Amino acid sequence: MPTSPEVTKADQTPGLLVRGRIARSAWFALGLTLIAIGFVGIFVPLLPTTDFMLLALPCFARSSPRLEGWLLNHPRFGPSLRAWRRERAVPRHAKIAACIGMTLGFVLFWLHVHPRPLTAVAIGAFMLLWAFWLVRRPEPQAEPEAGS
Repeated sequence: MPTSPEVTKADQTPGLLVRGRIARSAWFALGLTLIAIGFVGIFVPLLPTTDFMLLALPCFARSSPRLEGWLLNHPRFGPSLRAWRRERAVPRHAKIAACIGMTLGFVLFWLHVHPRPLTAVAIGAFMLLWAFWLVRRPEPQAEPEAGS
């Protein structure tokens, strides 16, 4: 009789299945939470919607191919999500809207919070860094035809 029991692949399977099921459930719950926050963003100014849909996409890729497909084929969000997945591209109108939103957010922050100069410069520089990154993203090419 061996001193350490041998673990066979069959012995590991139930534990792996449970862990896999738990992980898929966690990814699914996170995806649904992100979709819910994105849905709120439709009605709340300055809360992005597409960003949360972009974050939900990999969650559903790991948990629910059906919901991943629904997001990718959604008439409103699908084209942006496919462009991001395919080319890491952002449409021009989204870049403009994001830069205007960041500028408006910074102005409102500055007017209402009255931050110390160093804090205002640090937050402004942080937002400017992300605006620069966003503007440098490529714009999406025309989507390939479904039949090609």
